[in-house]
Amino acid sequence: MSDSLKDIPVKVEHVPPEGDATEISLYEAAKKIYPRSVRGVFNNWRVFVVLATQLVYLGLPWLSWNGRQAVLFDMVERKFFLFGMTFWPQDFIFLSALLMCCAFGLFAWTTIAGRLWCGYSCPQTVYTEIMLWIEHWVEGDRAKRMKLDKSPMSLRKFRLKFTKHALMIAFSLLTGFTLVGYFTPIRSLVEAAPTFSYGTWEIFWMFFYSGFTYLFAGFMREQVCKYMCPYARFQSVMFDADTLIISYDEKRGEPRGARKKGAENANLGDCVNCSICVQVCPVGIDIRNGLQYECIGCAACIDACDEVMDKVGSPRGLIRYTTENALEGKYPESQIVSRLKRPRVVLYCLVVGIVFAAAVTGLILKKPFKVDVLRDRASLVRETDDGWLENSYSLKIMNVSEGTQRFRISVKGMPDIRLTMDQKVVEVKPTANETVGVRVQADPQYATKGSHEIHFVIESVDNPSLRLEEKSSFIGE
Repeated sequence: MSDSLKDIPVKVEHVPPEGDATEISLYEAAKKIYPRSVRGVFNNWRVFVVLATQLVYLGLPWLSWNGRQAVLFDMVERKFFLFGMTFWPQDFIFLSALLMCCAFGLFAWTTIAGRLWCGYSCPQTVYTEIMLWIEHWVEGDRAKRMKLDKSPMSLRKFRLKFTKHALMIAFSLLTGFTLVGYFTPIRSLVEAAPTFSYGTWEIFWMFFYSGFTYLFAGFMREQVCKYMCPYARFQSVMFDADTLIISYDEKRGEPRGARKKGAENANLGDCVNCSICVQVCPVGIDIRNGLQYECIGCAACIDACDEVMDKVGSPRGLIRYTTENALEGKYPESQIVSRLKRPRVVLYCLVVGIVFAAAVTGLILKKPFKVDVLRDRASLVRETDDGWLENSYSLKIMNVSEGTQRFRISVKGMPDIRLTMDQKVVEVKPTANETVGVRVQADPQYATKGSHEIHFVIESVDNPSLRLEEKSSFIGE
């Protein structure tokens, strides 16, 4: 053995005698977190966002538009209503654009401001906050909740626990009921409530969403953010030294310690080691240990610390929103906004801007009707009495507007080609579709054996500028 290896200390673990069983836990035992109530600017913003998001989510299905529900995703009829716009499965590209904007928008926002989405707008955070409000209203503040849980079961404890969980379940059922109301008209759901005459899928999704809302927000809470949410894991890829994060100013706060009235505190930092910043944290971390992936950026610790600083007479901002570079003194915090012009931020915003502009342009240029052409494959070609060749087609005209439309149909693409149909003008009701059978005839000298490209022209009678051309093929022989 070499001399360098001889100097290395070797730690010998205790080996249990043969036959002894040793149980080793591979998982940390979950401890219930009792977040302390806090007041402050950021808490006010969080309350506002919670109320605003729930007002939109719970209230949107009740809005009406032209005699129907303003926002309705009718899966049975395959129609998706969004106020004055009607989308069909053929408009899937707009959903793709929306998802791309959301994804890259989240990337850009995370690079700029960290996990503000998690701390203020994420449904898990919002529902957890509401459940905590219910707990505080029924069981009391943090100390009372902890004392209640440690006390033995009694009639009072049973009553409080029953009331709390009843309210949580009622709220969860409301969220599930509202979710189904986006796919089935919510007024019809209310009318069917007394007899509970719902469909199988309506019942399934109602209780599925309600159950997971109750489970995640009522029980698992921070465990979802820590162990289940993938966003917490890959956020570090989007963070850099100029990302806005919640940070503890260690240079100013250390060494921490309690203040003694009338005593000399010159050797102590501004942190009084009250641990209130830990008590208010909904995920139970100590922000003084540095940035941790569990931190959701809710800023509860900032409000709590600022309140303590006001009481001890120290300036606010011991815990604050800042960047790693600013905290290290590489530039003053007044220049944080100027650091937004970073390559990755510019790239994310550019992608969002391009996709959004393309989607808006597509919506502006979107025709108020769509057409699908299907050729009758059961009878590809037949000869008419006058010797011409004939193909049969079905044209499905979809009116995606809120008014009745009338259409005229013609065909082109071959010399002397002609179209015959039972009606000269096709009328389609609002947000409805009409299937029209047409026959196309062509001269045999031009309709030789094989496939020939033709175009159906569908033109609005009331507005001739609205026209569509759909390509198809004519089979000759």
